[in-house]
Parts: sequence; C-alpha cells; structure tokens
Amino acid sequence: MYKQGLLSHDLTRYRAQLLREERAQSTVENYLRDARAFAAWLGGRAATKELASAWKEHLLSQGRAPATVNAKLSAVNSLFRFLGHGEHQVKLLKLQRRAFRDSARELSLDDYRRLLDTAWQRGRVRLALLLEAVCATGIRVSEVRYITVEAARQGRTDVALKGKVRTILLPRKLCRKLLTYAKRRGIASGEIFSTRNGTGLCRKQIWHEMKSLCAAAGVVPSKVFPHNLRHLFATVFYRATRDIVKLADVLGHSSVDTTRIYLMTTGAEHARQLERLGLIS
Repeated sequence: MYKQGLLSHDLTRYRAQLLREERAQSTVENYLRDARAFAAWLGGRAATKELASAWKEHLLSQGRAPATVNAKLSAVNSLFRFLGHGEHQVKLLKLQRRAFRDSARELSLDDYRRLLDTAWQRGRVRLALLLEAVCATGIRVSEVRYITVEAARQGRTDVALKGKVRTILLPRKLCRKLLTYAKRRGIASGEIFSTRNGTGLCRKQIWHEMKSLCAAAGVVPSKVFPHNLRHLFATVFYRATRDIVKLADVLGHSSVDTTRIYLMTTGAEHARQLERLGLIS
C-alpha cells in the first residue's frame, strides 16, 4: 500500500472526510481513535491486508470482545476505502445474534427513577431535566442540542443527523418544565442544556454528571451512561405500543434489525420466560 506506515496527514484527511459525510461526532472520534491505534501498532510498516488481519488476531489475543474487535475493524476498513485501497479490507468476525442482554448493563425503570429522584433531591435541576428529556424522547446524547427554547414552545424538534432529518415530539409536561427552567436561567432562545458560558453540554460532561449520581442513588455505575436512557425509552415504548416499525422511526433507525437490539431482555428475564413455558414436568 505504502512504502511507509500510515501518516498523520492520512488521518487528518480521513477525519475531514468523515465530517463531510456528516457522521456523528462520537463516530468520528471512535473511528479516528481506532485508526490511530492501528497506525501505532503498524510501527511504521506499510499497511497491508495481511497486517490488518494480523492486527485482528492481536486484538483477539488481548481478550477483546468480538463486537469490540469488529468495531475497530470497521474503522480500519473505512480508512482503507477512503484511501482507495478497498482490497486491503478484512472480514469482520461472524457473531451469533444474542438472545438477551447482560443484566450488569441493563438500566431498569426503577434504576432510572432512583437516579432521577436523587438528582431532584440534590437540587441538580439541569441534570434531572436532561435525564427526563433523553429518556422521554429516546434522543441520542449527540442530539441534546436540538432541545431548544423554540422546540419546547412548539412541542417538537427536527433532528438532522447522518444525512437524515426526523421530527421528535416533546411531551407537553416536559415542555412546561423545560420552559420554566429556561426562564429561571435567563435562556430566551437556543439550547436549553448549556453551561454557564452558554456552550452546549458535551458527551463527556453528560456522562460524568450521570455517573456522579450512582452512589447516592444506589445504582450500579456500569448501568449508567447516556445511551442506556435511549434503550430504556425503546423498551418502555415497545411495551406500550407493540409497534417495532414505529419505534424504529422514532429512534431514527434505518433498519428494524437495529431496533431489535434495543429490545433484548436481560438474562434473568429470559430465564423467567423459559420457566413460564412449562416444558419441564
């Protein structure tokens, strides 16, 4: 491919391409991190299909989860395509579809309520409203910036992401609470969830603030991260409607198969379902 390894210039151009494709900020960060890791592992060697395959084996030897390995390989394959060397792409690991989720990472409705109660009790109004806004709408954490004063007044917001635009409806009760909060904070327009300097909250800050509630709320930290609120919304929405196609539209999924992942039950719930089958005498 090259007489030398991947250069920082290659990665800079690759980043620019990802941004032109309007990839989510988290996707850009993850792809660049994995591409840099591959470049560092090459140690100046020319990037080839054989070395990419060797990197795959290296990741597996480190005990990385197959899904994690595939995510890293996807980033490297994307880089190869961008550089015009699609022939160097490596095959992803074949994963059997899981029947249930890890209970250690499953945020329950009770967990959510304890987190929310703790935030309110501690006077962390912005965080409490943020938890409610994400969990009541199913938005991605990268879409929080679309929760604006104007959106709260209209009861809806248009989210543009990954080349698609979808409309998200905001519950009336949530809108009233958001507008009250904005008025108290002196926010006349624009993003409601912002810092004292008026800049939007970043993913890391939201993640950190959510984690800070865990001990007081009595919720296992491994369950608490922004995307799990989206999963909880999907579970509650589906139980109420039993309409997976509509749920896929609400979440902004192009494929129902992606939505199915959100609806996996925990191992404990799966075990209870097996018991209810009554197949053991």
